[in-house]
Amino acid sequence: MSFSYKKTALAVAIISLGYTQTSLADPYFVPGNLIVSETTYDNNANVTVGQTLSGGGKATNDGSSLNVFKNEVPDASFGVSSAITLQQLTTSGTIVNNLAVDSSVMTTSFASKSELALNVSTDGQSVSFMGYASPVDAIDVSNSNTAQAYDSTNPVTTTVPRAIGTVDLTSGAVSVTNVNAYSGNNGRAAVLANGQYYMVGNAGNGSAGAAGLVALSNNTGVQTIAATSSGNTSVIGLSQGSNTSATGYQNGFALQQLQDPTKAAGTNYAADKTGKDDNFRGMTVSSDGTLYVSKGSGSNGVDTVYQVGAAGALANGGQLPSNATITPLPGFNAVSEKVIETASGAIVTANAAATTYNTANAAAITAGTLTAHAYQSPAASFHPFGIWEADANTLFVADEGDGIRTDAVNILNKVTSQAGLQEWQKVGGTWTETQVFQTGLVGHLDSAAQAALGWSVQEDGLRNIAGQKNADGSFTIFGTTSTVSNETTHDLGADPNQIVAINIGSTSTALNTSFSVLETATAGSRFGGVAITPSAVPVPAAVWLFLTGLMGFLGLNRKRKAA
Repeated sequence: MSFSYKKTALAVAIISLGYTQTSLADPYFVPGNLIVSETTYDNNANVTVGQTLSGGGKATNDGSSLNVFKNEVPDASFGVSSAITLQQLTTSGTIVNNLAVDSSVMTTSFASKSELALNVSTDGQSVSFMGYASPVDAIDVSNSNTAQAYDSTNPVTTTVPRAIGTVDLTSGAVSVTNVNAYSGNNGRAAVLANGQYYMVGNAGNGSAGAAGLVALSNNTGVQTIAATSSGNTSVIGLSQGSNTSATGYQNGFALQQLQDPTKAAGTNYAADKTGKDDNFRGMTVSSDGTLYVSKGSGSNGVDTVYQVGAAGALANGGQLPSNATITPLPGFNAVSEKVIETASGAIVTANAAATTYNTANAAAITAGTLTAHAYQSPAASFHPFGIWEADANTLFVADEGDGIRTDAVNILNKVTSQAGLQEWQKVGGTWTETQVFQTGLVGHLDSAAQAALGWSVQEDGLRNIAGQKNADGSFTIFGTTSTVSNETTHDLGADPNQIVAINIGSTSTALNTSFSVLETATAGSRFGGVAITPSAVPVPAAVWLFLTGLMGFLGLNRKRKAA
């Protein structure tokens, strides 16, 4: 048997196991490179001034420019579906190529800020994200209903499936799975683990009563569906409270689990609005197979980082049970948003009475054009988004900032203490925040955006992150930023943001370590998520065993012939 024949036999064996020659060629996404999701508004939405918008109110701007997103004022649900691109970059920021997702089968919503997170599958072979089964330039799809939980009180009456996009890292092939999760709101992230998709998002955009809220509660939070299926998803999370009540029925975390710090010891929080405690945004699967999720917005529940199910539940082919517990990580924030908003209201009142307080701001509060919810106390400055586990005892959390605009009226109430990249260390089973990295990020002005848009745009924090551990023991974290501006009538998500990087070593501190900018989105574009292509795409163990045996057999046969 010649060597060339042995090579051919090996190739045939590989193909017989489902591996084609493309799996042996250079991969589309190069190991170690970055993958960044991006979307661009095409200035072509079919909107005319004066038309009645699907989410309510009449349009104040047409679809010919970014001013279309000032329609958020008359229509709180306003958004325009836009095409998705996956950009491949080197870690120094050089663009390698762009992979366009077919917009006839999947789009995202511009300017929804919480969409397009990227998560590499647990087998390292693909990356997934969420969007909509909607054409480009559709209006208000991010608040549309889905078939599984149609809400008749939702002002947006259309029905649009949510979509999971998955890209094969070797071939670049894109597959799309339509699902009925997150009716009335948006799916934020998805990860493929052991043949199941796990997703996070929020549901609800109306004024449904108890029965409607219960249906939406079953349609929100952590959802799952088999990778080979489509349509209705199943909720992950222990059911809490009564499934006939408009308060307290949650799947997963429920506020009534926690002690109320404003009450006597042993007194827990009162139950929250049904379905709203599990309004999750970020997610990651740690190296040991543990699923973490984050909540950083909304008026209910607790803005913090949670563990879903048991530690290591997704290791070794495992799956999360439907009754998995969802609990805040020990040491992370455990204060209710309702308590925080009460404190924020008190701060507004105090500020309005202070002689140093902006007179126009006080007048605006009195007139009711600004609300307590727009203000944050220091206790309310925790807005976690992306999560990356560096090692078993080190967790990095992206905080997007408080989102308060930088105009003269609002900026006096802006709190930045937690915005940026938080480093957490686990000691004795409890997590402690050790540093918050902000230098070169929070408050950084984007002069190019200002020139293009005519208003000031600056970084407010981070949304999605990915990281790697380097040979010297340091960590490099890449992220997509959040932004705020001084223009008060448009959707802040329409402002261009940036891809940034930071290297954190043993001597790094928040003062001596700075973010660098790898790329800035152009006006009318925004970046969503970031991922790192794994250094090697794992081959299933059964294949390795077969190939090892085959090579051993061929080697033995060659020795016998030589003898």
